[in-house]
Amino acid sequence: MTTQRIGIIMNGVTGRMGTNQHLVRSILAIRAQGGIAGPDGTTLMPEPVLVGRNKAKLAKLAETHGGLAYTTDLAELWQDDRYPLYFDAQTTLRRYEDVKTAIAHGKHIYCEKPVATNSADGLDLYNRAVAAKIKHGVVQDKLWLPGLRKLKYLIDTNFFGEILNVRGDFGYYVFTGEHQPLQRPSWNYRAAEGGGIILDMFCHWRYVIDNLFGNVTAVSALGATHIKTRWDEQGKPYNCDTDDAAYATFTTDRGIICQFNSSWCTRVRRDDLLTIHVDGTQGSAVAGLRQCWVQHDATTPRPIWNPDIDSPIDYRAGWEQMPTGIPYDNAFKAQWELYLRHLAFDTPFPWNLKEGAKGVQLAELGLTSWKERKWIDVPAL
Repeated sequence: MTTQRIGIIMNGVTGRMGTNQHLVRSILAIRAQGGIAGPDGTTLMPEPVLVGRNKAKLAKLAETHGGLAYTTDLAELWQDDRYPLYFDAQTTLRRYEDVKTAIAHGKHIYCEKPVATNSADGLDLYNRAVAAKIKHGVVQDKLWLPGLRKLKYLIDTNFFGEILNVRGDFGYYVFTGEHQPLQRPSWNYRAAEGGGIILDMFCHWRYVIDNLFGNVTAVSALGATHIKTRWDEQGKPYNCDTDDAAYATFTTDRGIICQFNSSWCTRVRRDDLLTIHVDGTQGSAVAGLRQCWVQHDATTPRPIWNPDIDSPIDYRAGWEQMPTGIPYDNAFKAQWELYLRHLAFDTPFPWNLKEGAKGVQLAELGLTSWKERKWIDVPAL
Protein backbone atom coordinates (compact mmCIF):
# COMPACT_ATOMS: atom_id res chain seq x y z
CA MET A 1 0.00 0.00 0.00
CA THR A 2 1.34 3.41 -1.04
CA THR A 3 0.99 6.57 1.02
CA GLN A 4 0.67 9.84 -0.90
CA ARG A 5 1.44 12.84 1.29
CA ILE A 6 -0.31 16.10 0.45
CA GLY A 7 1.28 19.21 1.89
CA ILE A 8 -1.24 21.90 2.83
CA ILE A 9 -0.50 25.54 3.56
CA MET A 10 -3.15 26.31 6.18
CA ASN A 11 -3.47 30.09 6.51
CA GLY A 12 -5.71 31.53 9.21
CA VAL A 13 -5.85 28.49 11.51
CA THR A 14 -5.58 30.43 14.77
CA GLY A 15 -9.16 31.69 14.36
CA ARG A 16 -12.20 29.94 15.79
CA MET A 17 -13.25 28.07 12.63
CA GLY A 18 -9.72 27.54 11.37
CA THR A 19 -8.64 25.81 14.57
CA ASN A 20 -11.75 23.87 15.56
CA GLN A 21 -13.35 22.79 12.30
CA HIS A 22 -10.55 22.78 9.75
CA LEU A 23 -7.43 21.85 11.70
CA VAL A 24 -8.62 19.75 14.66
CA ARG A 25 -11.86 18.15 13.43
CA SER A 26 -10.82 17.79 9.79
CA ILE A 27 -7.11 17.57 8.94
CA LEU A 28 -5.88 16.18 12.28
CA ALA A 29 -8.88 13.84 12.44
CA ILE A 30 -8.03 12.54 8.96
CA ARG A 31 -4.45 11.95 10.08
CA ALA A 32 -5.65 10.20 13.25
CA GLN A 33 -7.83 7.80 11.26
CA GLY A 34 -4.85 6.80 9.13
CA GLY A 35 -5.52 9.00 6.11
CA ILE A 36 -7.99 8.65 3.25
CA ALA A 37 -8.23 5.41 1.28
CA GLY A 38 -8.03 5.94 -2.47
CA PRO A 39 -9.60 3.81 -5.23
CA ASP A 40 -6.24 2.30 -6.25
CA GLY A 41 -5.16 1.36 -2.74
CA THR A 42 -3.23 4.58 -2.20
CA THR A 43 -3.66 6.29 1.17
CA LEU A 44 -3.79 10.08 1.17
CA MET A 45 -2.13 11.69 4.18
CA PRO A 46 -2.43 15.47 4.70
CA GLU A 47 0.69 17.25 5.96
CA PRO A 48 -0.18 20.75 7.19
CA VAL A 49 2.02 23.74 7.79
CA LEU A 50 0.29 26.36 9.92
CA VAL A 51 0.46 29.99 8.80
CA GLY A 52 -0.60 33.15 10.62
CA ARG A 53 0.49 36.59 11.79
CA ASN A 54 0.80 35.84 15.51
CA LYS A 55 3.90 33.70 16.11
CA ALA A 56 3.07 33.01 19.76
CA LYS A 57 -0.41 31.73 18.91
CA LEU A 58 0.96 29.59 16.08
CA ALA A 59 3.69 28.10 18.27
CA LYS A 60 1.21 27.20 21.00
CA LEU A 61 -1.23 25.68 18.52
CA ALA A 62 1.51 23.69 16.80
CA GLU A 63 2.88 22.39 20.12
CA THR A 64 -0.59 21.48 21.42
CA HIS A 65 -1.11 19.21 18.43
CA GLY A 66 2.14 17.32 18.35
CA GLY A 67 4.71 19.75 17.05
CA LEU A 68 3.23 20.73 13.69
CA ALA A 69 5.23 22.86 11.28
CA TYR A 70 4.39 26.56 11.32
CA THR A 71 5.57 29.91 9.99
CA THR A 72 4.57 33.58 9.90
CA ASP A 73 6.26 33.99 6.50
CA LEU A 74 3.69 32.98 3.90
CA ALA A 75 5.90 34.15 1.02
CA GLU A 76 8.55 31.53 1.79
CA LEU A 77 6.05 28.76 1.06
CA TRP A 78 5.09 29.85 -2.45
CA GLN A 79 8.16 28.18 -3.93
CA ASP A 80 8.02 25.14 -1.64
CA ASP A 81 6.94 22.14 -3.73
CA ARG A 82 6.22 20.11 -0.60
CA TYR A 83 2.99 22.11 -0.23
CA PRO A 84 0.96 22.03 -3.45
CA LEU A 85 -2.32 23.06 -1.75
CA TYR A 86 -3.20 26.44 -0.29
CA PHE A 87 -6.06 26.68 2.21
CA ASP A 88 -7.39 30.04 3.39
CA ALA A 89 -9.49 30.64 6.52
CA GLN A 90 -8.41 34.23 7.17
CA THR A 91 -10.74 37.15 7.64
CA THR A 92 -12.64 37.94 4.45
CA LEU A 93 -10.70 41.11 3.65
CA ARG A 94 -7.41 39.19 3.39
CA ARG A 95 -8.64 36.28 1.29
CA TYR A 96 -8.72 37.63 -2.27
CA GLU A 97 -5.10 38.81 -2.47
CA ASP A 98 -3.58 35.72 -0.87
CA VAL A 99 -5.67 33.28 -2.92
CA LYS A 100 -4.76 35.24 -6.07
CA THR A 101 -1.07 35.03 -5.16
CA ALA A 102 -1.36 31.31 -4.46
CA ILE A 103 -2.93 30.73 -7.89
CA ALA A 104 -0.13 32.74 -9.53
CA HIS A 105 2.37 30.34 -7.94
CA GLY A 106 0.52 27.29 -9.20
CA LYS A 107 -0.95 26.19 -5.88
CA HIS A 108 -4.26 24.34 -5.80
CA ILE A 109 -6.93 26.18 -3.82
CA TYR A 110 -9.39 25.29 -1.08
CA CYS A 111 -10.80 28.20 0.89
CA GLU A 112 -13.48 29.40 3.22
CA LYS A 113 -16.41 31.58 2.23
CA PRO A 114 -16.95 34.36 1.38
CA VAL A 115 -14.29 33.94 -1.31
CA ALA A 116 -14.06 37.75 -1.62
CA THR A 117 -15.86 40.90 -0.53
CA ASN A 118 -17.47 41.34 -3.97
CA SER A 119 -18.56 39.02 -6.76
CA ALA A 120 -16.24 40.57 -9.36
CA ASP A 121 -13.21 39.57 -7.28
CA GLY A 122 -14.76 36.16 -6.60
CA LEU A 123 -15.29 35.54 -10.31
CA ASP A 124 -11.78 36.82 -11.01
CA LEU A 125 -10.35 34.15 -8.72
CA TYR A 126 -12.36 31.50 -10.56
CA ASN A 127 -11.14 32.70 -13.97
CA ARG A 128 -7.54 32.82 -12.77
CA ALA A 129 -7.81 29.29 -11.38
CA VAL A 130 -9.24 27.98 -14.66
CA ALA A 131 -6.50 29.72 -16.67
CA ALA A 132 -3.82 28.32 -14.35
CA LYS A 133 -5.35 24.81 -14.69
CA ILE A 134 -5.26 24.26 -10.96
CA LYS A 135 -7.91 22.54 -8.86
CA HIS A 136 -10.05 24.71 -6.64
CA GLY A 137 -12.85 24.40 -4.14
CA VAL A 138 -14.85 26.39 -1.59
CA VAL A 139 -16.12 25.29 1.82
CA GLN A 140 -19.88 24.68 1.68
CA ASP A 141 -20.12 22.75 4.92
CA LYS A 142 -23.85 22.89 5.58
CA LEU A 143 -24.52 20.46 2.73
CA TRP A 144 -22.91 17.73 4.87
CA LEU A 145 -24.70 18.47 8.12
CA PRO A 146 -26.59 15.32 9.20
CA GLY A 147 -29.89 17.21 9.37
CA LEU A 148 -29.54 18.55 5.83
CA ARG A 149 -28.40 15.19 4.48
CA LYS A 150 -31.57 13.68 5.89
CA LEU A 151 -33.52 16.50 4.25
CA LYS A 152 -31.79 15.74 0.94
CA TYR A 153 -32.83 12.10 1.30
CA LEU A 154 -36.46 13.15 1.70
CA ILE A 155 -36.22 15.30 -1.43
CA ASP A 156 -34.57 12.53 -3.45
CA THR A 157 -37.23 10.00 -2.42
CA ASN A 158 -40.09 12.43 -3.22
CA PHE A 159 -41.38 12.49 0.36
CA PHE A 160 -42.75 16.02 -0.05
CA GLY A 161 -44.58 15.63 -3.33
CA GLU A 162 -44.49 19.15 -4.75
CA ILE A 163 -42.38 21.41 -2.52
CA LEU A 164 -44.33 24.59 -1.79
CA ASN A 165 -42.15 26.71 0.46
CA VAL A 166 -39.07 26.74 2.67
CA ARG A 167 -38.50 28.65 5.91
CA GLY A 168 -35.00 28.91 7.32
CA ASP A 169 -34.33 30.31 10.79
CA PHE A 170 -30.72 30.84 11.82
CA GLY A 171 -29.02 32.61 14.67
CA TYR A 172 -28.55 33.14 18.36
CA TYR A 173 -27.82 35.93 20.80
CA VAL A 174 -24.23 37.13 20.56
CA PHE A 175 -23.39 38.94 23.78
CA THR A 176 -22.14 42.48 23.35
CA GLY A 177 -18.94 41.90 25.30
CA GLU A 178 -19.85 44.43 27.99
CA HIS A 179 -20.81 42.00 30.77
CA GLN A 180 -20.13 38.60 29.16
CA PRO A 181 -17.40 37.64 26.69
CA LEU A 182 -18.50 37.86 23.06
CA GLN A 183 -18.80 34.57 21.14
CA ARG A 184 -17.85 36.02 17.77
CA PRO A 185 -14.91 38.28 16.78
CA SER A 186 -15.54 42.01 16.87
CA TRP A 187 -14.70 42.46 13.17
CA ASN A 188 -18.02 40.75 12.38
CA TYR A 189 -19.75 44.03 13.27
CA ARG A 190 -17.43 46.45 11.44
CA ALA A 191 -18.10 47.17 7.75
CA ALA A 192 -14.51 48.24 7.03
CA GLU A 193 -13.24 44.85 8.21
CA GLY A 194 -15.61 42.78 6.05
CA GLY A 195 -18.28 42.22 8.68
CA GLY A 196 -22.04 41.90 8.34
CA ILE A 197 -24.42 38.97 8.55
CA ILE A 198 -25.61 39.36 4.94
CA LEU A 199 -22.11 38.85 3.51
CA ASP A 200 -21.55 36.01 5.96
CA MET A 201 -24.79 34.06 5.74
CA PHE A 202 -26.18 34.71 2.24
CA CYS A 203 -23.19 32.76 0.90
CA HIS A 204 -24.52 29.78 2.87
CA TRP A 205 -28.12 30.27 1.81
CA ARG A 206 -27.09 30.45 -1.86
CA TYR A 207 -25.53 26.99 -1.96
CA VAL A 208 -28.15 25.45 0.35
CA ILE A 209 -31.00 26.69 -1.85
CA ASP A 210 -29.23 25.99 -5.16
CA ASN A 211 -28.38 22.42 -4.16
CA LEU A 212 -31.71 21.50 -2.52
CA PHE A 213 -34.50 23.66 -3.91
CA GLY A 214 -33.42 25.04 -7.28
CA ASN A 215 -31.29 27.91 -8.51
CA VAL A 216 -32.00 31.26 -6.87
CA THR A 217 -33.68 33.65 -9.33
CA ALA A 218 -34.55 36.71 -7.21
CA VAL A 219 -34.08 38.18 -3.74
CA SER A 220 -35.86 40.65 -1.49
CA ALA A 221 -33.94 41.48 1.68
CA LEU A 222 -34.11 43.78 4.67
CA GLY A 223 -31.10 44.15 6.92
CA ALA A 224 -30.76 45.80 10.31
CA THR A 225 -28.14 46.87 12.81
CA HIS A 226 -30.12 46.13 15.95
CA ILE A 227 -27.29 46.52 18.46
CA LYS A 228 -25.39 49.75 17.88
CA THR A 229 -22.59 49.37 20.45
CA ARG A 230 -20.45 46.36 21.31
CA TRP A 231 -17.20 45.78 23.19
CA ASP A 232 -14.12 44.37 21.45
CA GLU A 233 -11.58 41.76 22.57
CA GLN A 234 -9.75 44.38 24.65
CA GLY A 235 -12.96 45.40 26.42
CA LYS A 236 -13.27 48.70 24.58
CA PRO A 237 -16.67 49.88 23.26
CA TYR A 238 -17.05 50.53 19.54
CA ASN A 239 -19.83 51.53 17.16
CA CYS A 240 -21.36 48.76 15.05
CA ASP A 241 -21.86 49.97 11.48
CA THR A 242 -22.95 46.85 9.65
CA ASP A 243 -25.92 44.48 9.71
CA ASP A 244 -26.36 42.00 12.56
CA ALA A 245 -29.70 40.65 11.29
CA ALA A 246 -31.31 40.05 7.89
CA TYR A 247 -34.78 39.03 6.79
CA ALA A 248 -34.91 37.71 3.23
CA THR A 249 -37.14 36.00 0.69
CA PHE A 250 -35.71 34.12 -2.30
CA THR A 251 -37.41 32.57 -5.33
CA THR A 252 -36.02 29.65 -7.33
CA ASP A 253 -36.32 28.36 -10.88
CA ARG A 254 -38.46 25.51 -9.51
CA GLY A 255 -41.08 27.97 -8.29
CA ILE A 256 -40.22 27.45 -4.61
CA ILE A 257 -40.40 30.42 -2.22
CA CYS A 258 -37.67 30.37 0.43
CA GLN A 259 -37.67 32.67 3.48
CA PHE A 260 -34.53 32.91 5.62
CA ASN A 261 -34.12 34.89 8.82
CA SER A 262 -30.53 35.37 10.03
CA SER A 263 -29.76 37.07 13.33
CA TRP A 264 -27.06 37.52 15.94
CA CYS A 265 -29.62 39.29 18.15
CA THR A 266 -32.19 36.56 18.82
CA ARG A 267 -32.69 34.19 21.72
CA VAL A 268 -33.34 30.62 20.64
CA ARG A 269 -36.65 28.87 21.22
CA ARG A 270 -36.55 26.29 18.46
CA ASP A 271 -34.97 22.88 18.02
CA ASP A 272 -31.54 24.10 16.90
CA LEU A 273 -29.43 27.13 16.00
CA LEU A 274 -30.44 26.49 12.39
CA THR A 275 -33.77 24.99 11.37
CA ILE A 276 -35.10 24.59 7.83
CA HIS A 277 -38.83 23.91 7.52
CA VAL A 278 -39.99 22.48 4.20
CA ASP A 279 -43.69 22.17 3.30
CA GLY A 280 -44.94 20.00 0.44
CA THR A 281 -48.24 18.68 -0.85
CA GLN A 282 -47.58 15.22 0.63
CA GLY A 283 -45.60 16.05 3.75
CA SER A 284 -43.43 18.48 5.69
CA ALA A 285 -40.07 18.30 7.44
CA VAL A 286 -38.00 20.39 9.82
CA ALA A 287 -34.24 19.86 9.68
CA GLY A 288 -31.81 21.01 12.34
CA LEU A 289 -28.05 20.65 12.40
CA ARG A 290 -28.19 16.92 13.20
CA GLN A 291 -31.83 15.83 13.41
CA CYS A 292 -34.82 15.97 11.10
CA TRP A 293 -38.51 15.67 11.97
CA VAL A 294 -41.24 14.71 9.48
CA GLN A 295 -45.01 14.79 9.23
CA HIS A 296 -46.75 13.00 6.39
CA ASP A 297 -50.04 14.08 4.88
CA ALA A 298 -51.75 11.03 6.41
CA THR A 299 -50.77 12.06 9.95
CA THR A 300 -51.35 15.80 9.62
CA PRO A 301 -53.84 17.03 12.28
CA ARG A 302 -56.97 18.97 11.36
CA PRO A 303 -56.86 22.14 13.46
CA ILE A 304 -59.83 24.43 13.97
CA TRP A 305 -59.27 28.08 14.89
CA ASN A 306 -60.58 28.83 18.37
CA PRO A 307 -58.55 31.34 20.40
CA ASP A 308 -60.93 31.07 23.38
CA ILE A 309 -59.69 27.66 24.55
CA ASP A 310 -56.31 26.00 25.02
CA SER A 311 -55.38 24.06 21.92
CA PRO A 312 -56.61 20.45 22.10
CA ILE A 313 -53.82 19.41 19.73
CA ASP A 314 -50.21 18.84 20.76
CA TYR A 315 -48.69 19.91 17.46
CA ARG A 316 -45.17 18.74 18.25
CA ALA A 317 -46.41 15.25 19.12
CA GLY A 318 -47.52 14.76 15.52
CA TRP A 319 -43.97 14.90 14.20
CA GLU A 320 -41.69 11.87 13.93
CA GLN A 321 -37.93 12.11 14.30
CA MET A 322 -36.05 10.44 11.46
CA PRO A 323 -33.69 7.68 12.56
CA THR A 324 -29.96 8.06 12.01
CA GLY A 325 -29.51 4.97 9.87
CA ILE A 326 -25.93 5.65 8.82
CA PRO A 327 -23.05 7.34 10.64
CA TYR A 328 -22.42 10.97 9.72
CA ASP A 329 -18.97 12.48 9.96
CA ASN A 330 -18.14 16.10 10.77
CA ALA A 331 -19.47 18.22 7.90
CA PHE A 332 -16.20 20.08 7.33
CA LYS A 333 -14.18 16.85 7.41
CA ALA A 334 -16.56 15.19 4.94
CA GLN A 335 -15.99 17.95 2.40
CA TRP A 336 -12.23 18.02 3.06
CA GLU A 337 -12.07 14.32 2.22
CA LEU A 338 -14.00 14.87 -1.01
CA TYR A 339 -11.70 17.72 -2.00
CA LEU A 340 -8.49 15.77 -1.26
CA ARG A 341 -9.81 12.85 -3.33
CA HIS A 342 -10.58 15.31 -6.11
CA LEU A 343 -7.05 16.69 -5.87
CA ALA A 344 -5.35 13.29 -5.93
CA PHE A 345 -7.67 11.18 -8.08
CA ASP A 346 -9.64 13.75 -10.11
CA THR A 347 -12.99 12.64 -8.66
CA PRO A 348 -15.89 15.09 -9.17
CA PHE A 349 -15.99 18.19 -6.97
CA PRO A 350 -18.54 20.76 -8.21
CA TRP A 351 -18.18 23.16 -5.25
CA ASN A 352 -15.59 25.37 -6.92
CA LEU A 353 -14.61 29.04 -6.84
CA LYS A 354 -17.42 29.97 -9.21
CA GLU A 355 -19.94 28.53 -6.74
CA GLY A 356 -18.23 30.63 -4.08
CA ALA A 357 -18.58 33.74 -6.25
CA LYS A 358 -22.30 33.01 -6.60
CA GLY A 359 -22.63 33.23 -2.83
CA VAL A 360 -20.97 36.64 -2.77
CA GLN A 361 -23.19 37.73 -5.67
CA LEU A 362 -26.32 36.91 -3.66
CA ALA A 363 -24.97 38.86 -0.68
CA GLU A 364 -24.31 41.87 -2.94
CA LEU A 365 -27.79 41.70 -4.42
CA GLY A 366 -29.30 41.31 -0.95
CA LEU A 367 -27.54 44.49 0.16
CA THR A 368 -28.79 46.26 -2.98
CA SER A 369 -32.35 45.05 -2.32
CA TRP A 370 -32.17 46.41 1.22
CA LYS A 371 -30.77 49.75 0.08
CA GLU A 372 -33.24 50.20 -2.80
CA ARG A 373 -36.17 48.53 -1.00
CA LYS A 374 -37.15 46.30 -3.93
CA TRP A 375 -36.93 42.82 -5.45
CA ILE A 376 -33.68 42.15 -7.34
CA ASP A 377 -33.31 39.48 -10.04
CA VAL A 378 -30.27 37.19 -9.78
CA PRO A 379 -28.55 36.93 -13.18
CA ALA A 380 -26.37 34.03 -14.27
CA LEU A 381 -22.77 34.53 -13.21
